[in-house]
Amino acid sequence: MEHFNVEQKIQDFIAKIEARNPNEPEFLQAVKEVAVTVIPFIATKKQYSGMKLLERMAEPERTIIFRVPWVDDKGEIQVNRGFRIQMNSAIGPYKGGIRFHPTVNLSVLKFLAFEQTFKNSLTTLPMGGGKGGADFDPQGKSDMEVMRFCQAYMTELCKHIGPETDVPAGDIGVGAREIGYLFGQYKKIRNEFTGVLTGKGLAYGGSLIRPEATGYGVVYFAEQMLKTIGQDFAGKTVTVSGFGNVAWGVVKKVTELGGKVVTISGPDGYIYDKDGISGEKIEYLLELRASGNNRAADYADKFPSAEFHAGKRPWEVKCDVAIPAATQNELFLEDAQLLVENGVICVTEAANMPSTLDAINHFLDHKVLFSPGKASNAGGVATSGLEMTQNSIRLNWSSEEVDARLKEIMIGIHKACRDYGKEESGYVNYVKGANIAGFVKVAEAMLAQGVV
Repeated sequence: MEHFNVEQKIQDFIAKIEARNPNEPEFLQAVKEVAVTVIPFIATKKQYSGMKLLERMAEPERTIIFRVPWVDDKGEIQVNRGFRIQMNSAIGPYKGGIRFHPTVNLSVLKFLAFEQTFKNSLTTLPMGGGKGGADFDPQGKSDMEVMRFCQAYMTELCKHIGPETDVPAGDIGVGAREIGYLFGQYKKIRNEFTGVLTGKGLAYGGSLIRPEATGYGVVYFAEQMLKTIGQDFAGKTVTVSGFGNVAWGVVKKVTELGGKVVTISGPDGYIYDKDGISGEKIEYLLELRASGNNRAADYADKFPSAEFHAGKRPWEVKCDVAIPAATQNELFLEDAQLLVENGVICVTEAANMPSTLDAINHFLDHKVLFSPGKASNAGGVATSGLEMTQNSIRLNWSSEEVDARLKEIMIGIHKACRDYGKEESGYVNYVKGANIAGFVKVAEAMLAQGVV
């Protein structure tokens, strides 16, 4: 009877969320994924009864949508839409990236802000959840156009953010160049030099190893997952998607730990390099990224021993460890089936929600070690938190110190996920573990602060 009640509670909760958020598929996907693991946990805790904690977490504290008019190089006026979702500030100022991409809409940003709340909680650092962006495409724009857009975007955003309120960072389409322009405009308008953005350049308050941090953190997390079955990266074949900052950090660290990365991918298809992506090839990923053309095929032109597979995803390649590092919903059920058939032992998400729910369930059913992005890719925001700390104390730590703190944080996140996700069989369900561990800290803070 109790089991039926919990199932009914999950269905009722999801129905309510669907009714309130129509036409928001990404957001609904993220909330459902959390609900199925967290609601049964809530049912076992008397102090959570009737407090509507998950309902409150699924409703942003503030949703800001604004017009961003700017002038292109031809003197023509362009109009974009800007957003900032301030999801949850129970454990600290809102913290989350800014994404500039044509696909940016309310659903995508709400899903990212919701995930960010749990991810930031897992880092144990005092950061709430937020996310922002615009449907602006930096691809093909001149530096001056990007600058004018960033200045127009920040002119409105600066009213809603601050080092103790909301600390944005970069995300897809927002790299060091964009952060610089955004920071400059904030400083000009507010007349203050504060740690209001993270991912800044080293010359004006940035942190060492921030660009690599997400990828490094993913690999540190995967290393801990492999340890649970008495293994490590030495001699492992690894497939990676994407070729941006995150994939670059992953490839660097896997290679350092003795693994061999054999794939990267772009929107045009994937590269298979049987010799492994190491040395100058890793550095070439940065050139690819900086060129802004988004073509993985260029890698095969540069290194002819690599094969380019147009229009395909890298999950058909036989591997021990798979690390999706591109974007949401890039690994489907058929990909998961192929990976399992080919003997994958560990799948560690580096992007946000890259695997569909069907794919995740397939991995869990086949007892593959699987980690959701909110746990394994938290190294990026953790290092942003370390950047905030360095800004507050007006000091810069060495790259070794930042890396050591990052590794420590990832080991801590892994332990929390393992403790909450361990099943009677001994298998660790990291999805369940990450959701519950992330939920608990936010829930306790919300309970302490009353109905606000």
